Formats: sequence, C-alpha cells, structure tokens
Amino acid sequence: MTPNNRRKLLFLIPLAVFLLLVGFFLRGLNLNPREVPSPLVGKPAPAFALPVLADVDQKFTPEEMKGQVWMLNVWASWCVSCRQEHPLLMDLAHSNKIAIYGLNYKDRLQDARMHLQRHGDPFVLTAVDADGRVGIDYGVYGTPETYVIDREGVIRYKQIGPLTPDKLEQTILPLIRELQG
Repeated sequence: MTPNNRRKLLFLIPLAVFLLLVGFFLRGLNLNPREVPSPLVGKPAPAFALPVLADVDQKFTPEEMKGQVWMLNVWASWCVSCRQEHPLLMDLAHSNKIAIYGLNYKDRLQDARMHLQRHGDPFVLTAVDADGRVGIDYGVYGTPETYVIDREGVIRYKQIGPLTPDKLEQTILPLIRELQG
C-alpha cells in the first residue's frame, strides 16, 4: 500500500465513524421519549395484596381478575397529569368497554378519597400503594401509568403518561377488543 493510499484510508476511518454517529443521532431524534419499552409487557403482572381505598380492611389482588381483561391505572391526587386524564377515564368507565382498577400511588388516603369524591370515580375499586413498593414492581416511572392485562394475568400494554383520546382509540381499545374477542 502506498503512503498516499494509507493517508486516504486514515482519512476515511474518522469520516465513517462521524457518519455512523450522525446516523445514531438522527435516529434518536425520531424516538418518542414517552414510549419507553417495558420489560413487563408480555410477562405476568406482579402479584400484590393491597388494601382497598374505600375499605382498608378489604384487600385486592390481581389474582381476582384471572379470566378477565382489565386495566390498571396508577394515579395520585397530587398528580397534575392524572387530573388531565381523569375525564377520559370517566368516559371510558361509563362506556363499559373495560373494567378499570386504580392503583393509588404514594398518596394520603384522605386526599385520594377527596379527589374521587370531587372528580368522580372511574374505578371498579382502587388499591392503595402508600409506600410505592407495588409501583416499583410494576416499573412505574411516574404517575399516571396505565396497564392492559389479559385474561391470563399477562401485561399486554403499558402507557406511560396520561391517556389521550387518540392513544385510546388507535391503540388501547383495539387491543382490548382483540383480547376480549
């Protein structure tokens, strides 16, 4: 190899590395930061037994839901985004398309109860995760988060952030119909 060819080759290596980095950067710009892949999708929903908001002497476990397609919505009274999605949850609950269960996350009981009294209660029931341990098991990044769980107790979908009418109509409801089919 001649010295001239060697210089050309040495010039092309940094250029190739630069172009590769630009490609990764451009790919990253097209990613949606709200669509964080969950390692739990396709796996059984973590088990828990938590008190129910309406009656803390009563317990709720996901095992009770075997045989049903259901939605678990993680929310808190202090969460601004939860208030934003609440009317959509109320509409969905009134449509009877799916049973929605709440997981009240790191909240005070009286605040959670007051929130539901003030804004309406879209949940069949709400489990209380006062210390956030169940949220950790579910990989909760923050509130709100929503999970669609199938008849076998497998998480089939995870929504990070508030539900939107578009996401509900284009992704979640078709999945629910398929799972209920």
